Amino acid sequence: MDVPFGFVPFVPMPSEPTLRWAARAHSIAEIESELSRIWAAQDLTVHIDGEISRHIAARTNVMNLIVVARRPELAERCAATVQALTGRHPSRTIVIQSADPDGPSWLDARIEAHCVMPRPDAPETCAETINVTCGGESGRHLAAIATPLIIHDLPVTVWWPGEPPLTSPAARELLAGADRFVVDGSTWSGDGLARLREMAMLQETSRLAVSDFALVRQSRWREAIASIFDDPEFLPYLRSLRRIAITYATHDETGAPGSTNLVKPIYHVGWLASRLGLHVVRPLSVAGAGRVGAAAARSTRGSGTKPTMGRGLVATLSDGRGEVAVVARPVMSAMPPGTTLRVELLAERRGSELRADVTAEAETVHVRVWQDGVEALDRHFRAPRRTDADLLTEAIETGRRDPVAVGALRSAAALIAPEGAAA
Repeated sequence: MDVPFGFVPFVPMPSEPTLRWAARAHSIAEIESELSRIWAAQDLTVHIDGEISRHIAARTNVMNLIVVARRPELAERCAATVQALTGRHPSRTIVIQSADPDGPSWLDARIEAHCVMPRPDAPETCAETINVTCGGESGRHLAAIATPLIIHDLPVTVWWPGEPPLTSPAARELLAGADRFVVDGSTWSGDGLARLREMAMLQETSRLAVSDFALVRQSRWREAIASIFDDPEFLPYLRSLRRIAITYATHDETGAPGSTNLVKPIYHVGWLASRLGLHVVRPLSVAGAGRVGAAAARSTRGSGTKPTMGRGLVATLSDGRGEVAVVARPVMSAMPPGTTLRVELLAERRGSELRADVTAEAETVHVRVWQDGVEALDRHFRAPRRTDADLLTEAIETGRRDPVAVGALRSAAALIAPEGAAA
């Protein structure tokens, strides 16, 4: 809903972001002018019962956040997420949408100041959001729009929901001035593996700290798997891993390569490989239908899901002492395509076998372990899924590169054949 431009008098509610200023601009110079007006206004106060009761605090930006949202619905969703963080991580947020790239150059911007009152006796903390829609030449040069508007000497995070064209000049120019890059690889088209490999290359050739929501969401899986080997009786098996099997959801009955996003399943393998010092012997390739189909049938028997006729993917890792087989297999499921349904580990040590099975539901993770065919552990962990606001907060608070994320992305990319998606 549109609101009047300029200062917006409103009685704020504690902890709720409140729109305190709105303006319109059609050039970078006009945007800069409106930003100056927001904080130069003399009467930024709250009037209650005809009396001035509180002066709004000066802007408290701690970072710059650039959001590249190619579609209006993405821009609206991201803006709502950012507003929810105003009280904890006030930022100058620049949301850029591009439209009609082949038409004449134009720019339309809406400048807003949102404020949050932490508690009834405290002043408000405020931050700006600049929503820019641009077309023609303007829409093809993201850095030319974002760079003049950032607050210098503050860190820059680029959040790119959707499909970032990582090898394009526009993306590289924008990311050259950034400190952190936030994406969600689970939303990428196809199997997502070619773009995952490109992102790993970007990580290796730049100073960027990369945060992928697809990887961050898996922290509950990682914690559950790691907890297995907290048991001193199971710990010796950790260096004797011989098989990693990931079951993931698909809606494609053929299970054809490229039909389902594989970023999350491959991240599981990448994390394990990086933590255990495993290197790739054979990258991902299509498996034989009979071999994987039979394994999938055994794994999903009684689970309520129907195995597909697809063949899945296989790879081989090594720890220097022996090989570790990797299987990623599709299963027909009502869950979103690419969702991890099960992680299975098999370890063999001195004639003894350890098998672990990890699954997750909305609020819990379930871990089962069998030692030489006898159930030795059956445990549930409460682990709710996190929202985009939670994930963005974690990305911001991490600050510099996370060694776990760096290693997982590097190892995941090493699993992917040079041409990108396995075939």
